[in-house]
Amino acid sequence: MICTLIAAALFLFQSPMPVTATKPQSDAATSKVADTQQSDKSKTLQKVRRIYVDTFGTTEAAQQLQAMLVASLTGSKRLTVTEDKTRADAILKGFASEKTSQETHAYGSATAVSSAGGGHSASISGSGGHVSGSSSGGWHASGAAIDDSSLNTETIDSAKASVRLVNSDGDVIWTSTQESKGAKYKGASADVADKIVKQLIRDIEKSEKILLSSESPR
Repeated sequence: MICTLIAAALFLFQSPMPVTATKPQSDAATSKVADTQQSDKSKTLQKVRRIYVDTFGTTEAAQQLQAMLVASLTGSKRLTVTEDKTRADAILKGFASEKTSQETHAYGSATAVSSAGGGHSASISGSGGHVSGSSSGGWHASGAAIDDSSLNTETIDSAKASVRLVNSDGDVIWTSTQESKGAKYKGASADVADKIVKQLIRDIEKSEKILLSSESPR
């Protein structure tokens, strides 16, 4: 009996203890978390209707872009701009810069054609007091020249802005970076402002479609 107990104790001592392995998170679980985060972000963004445009800085370029953003948001008919921060669904913040540069373009071409020619011959003969002679000659010359050159300097204004939309909890719910050298009928700052607003509206509409898709019965 004692031998049996000793043998059992030795067997338990030598046997490895079971190891509980932590299973990595499955792809399905990871995808579910990502979908949940995207859904929460879409819910927050699609609720944005009233925006407060914060100051972009004290420089002329920053103040100009802020004014352009207010005008573009107001003209969108989709969003409302408020000057009362407490009433806003979200606050638009960011940084703006504008740069002016000059580009010089030079063009030149030249063409020249010329030719020349000439000739002369003469003879004199005589005998018995009689003298006769002849002479001939000729000359040809032509010339042409074309010189075409131009030099012009072009002033280019470029603007760039990085913006973020912050909700009432202080969370960043949307970001965008846009730049432009100007459009056909507007300057660089106005073009950047339009690009930002159009991108924002597209993303809001996209978030609405995502929510409708997730809430629709499968």
